[in-house]
Amino acid sequence: MRILVTGCKGQLGNELRRLLETGEAEIGPIPAELRDSEATYIDVDELDITDPDAVDAFFGAHTFDAVINCAAMTNVDGCEKVEDLAFKVNALGPENLARACATQGAKFVQVSTDYVFPGNEPGERVEEDPTGPISAYGRTKLAGEHLVLEANPRSFVVRTAWLYGYVGRNFVKTMLRLARELGGMTVVDDQIGNPTSANDLAYELLKLILTDEYGIYHCTNEGITSWAQFTKAIVEGAGYDPGIVTPCTSDEYAAAHPDAARRPLFSALRNAHLERTIGNEMRPWQEALATYLNNLPELEG
Repeated sequence: MRILVTGCKGQLGNELRRLLETGEAEIGPIPAELRDSEATYIDVDELDITDPDAVDAFFGAHTFDAVINCAAMTNVDGCEKVEDLAFKVNALGPENLARACATQGAKFVQVSTDYVFPGNEPGERVEEDPTGPISAYGRTKLAGEHLVLEANPRSFVVRTAWLYGYVGRNFVKTMLRLARELGGMTVVDDQIGNPTSANDLAYELLKLILTDEYGIYHCTNEGITSWAQFTKAIVEGAGYDPGIVTPCTSDEYAAAHPDAARRPLFSALRNAHLERTIGNEMRPWQEALATYLNNLPELEG
């Protein structure tokens, strides 16, 4: 299978490369059909996905069976300041890729986010629930979902949440740094969601591209927690006293950080479409985090 991974230098792109090169995920072996895949990895320095002419030229010179788009503008606060740019990267870029895939009959995977939901109702969101983003990041990612599905019917839109990987910056690494350097941190305790291992997500994406089960999916690690409780698990797993984590409310955080984007209070996702199709093998978030913390000293990049 000829696979293209865009945004290959980010957290998810690195994990897809790791799985395709080793044949192994932390969940288990990747599908046997993918072990001899011909994979191409590119980032913005090789292809600007927001440039439709550049995308068309690239696909004119290469042929793929599946494209997994990991390129995105994911700085939630930053998107508030430059929503036009975020729209280009998170919506128009994926549309360009999806359209190019359609011309070749290639499958396309667009990675989206729990932030497409308003977060005003407790409980887990399923794929069919009404969207209503409250941030620029959420709005641009939702626009990308719509444009991709319109451009290529052979598309998988996969929403994930609270993602962390071995390479690059993420919440887990930030909390470990704060524990090490400052000895404590204040974290919101009323925003509820699903921490997700990029290694686990990459595994499920590779399973998906072997199917024709197109549409919208949720893919997060199992279990629900708050940012503060997640942080306590992070620092305790690294050998620190969880008492160094001070919980606060979203209102208290907003008062201290007036320029920060609004986040949904309830954005936990249920992997309902996975359950109905390829099966949901995502691990409990606590198990995935323990593996991550154990492997991080060796794999961090």
